[in-house]
Amino acid sequence: MNALAVFIGGGLGSLARYGLGLFVARWAVGPFPWGTWLANALATGMLVAITATAAPHLDTLSRSQQALLLLATTGFCGGFSTFSTFSLETLRLFETGHALAAALNIGLSVAGCLVIGWVMWRAAGH
Repeated sequence: MNALAVFIGGGLGSLARYGLGLFVARWAVGPFPWGTWLANALATGMLVAITATAAPHLDTLSRSQQALLLLATTGFCGGFSTFSTFSLETLRLFETGHALAAALNIGLSVAGCLVIGWVMWRAAGH
């Protein structure tokens, strides 16, 4: 049941991101990736809000409630934007006193993905 919930949520999140990208492209000006930025910002807000609301009740959730939580968080937010998970994990690191790990997470996630992307871009002949 949990895997199906994640699958459905991921599909819905991906479709929502696609739709948002099409909508934002109608009015976006300049080279800034407004659709991606907006998806990342919205997904982060949703993931943190859902997780923060559910956290005190995790031990008492029924199986169907757990599946719904997975549908919304891992599924929808994950399909809408993986940046939301990055942000939540970084916030949790700061909150638990792991500022160095949080800074490393930021640096490796942003710089590391940019470097990997650049290497792959160049390897493809661009």
